Amino acid sequence: MKTFRKLIHDKIPEIIAAKGEHARVRVLAGTEFLPALENKLLEEVQEMRLGAEKKTEIADIYEVLDALIAAYGFSKEEIIAIQARKREERGGFEKRLFLEEAE
Repeated sequence: MKTFRKLIHDKIPEIIAAKGEHARVRVLAGTEFLPALENKLLEEVQEMRLGAEKKTEIADIYEVLDALIAAYGFSKEEIIAIQARKREERGGFEKRLFLEEAE
């Protein structure tokens, strides 16, 4: 049996069972969930960087971000408002600026 020890999408056990395989899963305690989500975000970002299916991987990143927003008790509207404020203050990335040095 392969060992994964990672957060998975809700329907993965059903998908594994449909293949005639067995998965041992558990529900994470509250204190385990946020670190697992943060690790999942890092995993998905790495997959996006290395993978060919950028749209699919970015969608997975969005899924994890949605779960993080909910887990922290924030609303999407709050996050979007903060994003807009920060973009107004600091700008976005449209100009593709890359900081080499500063004194």
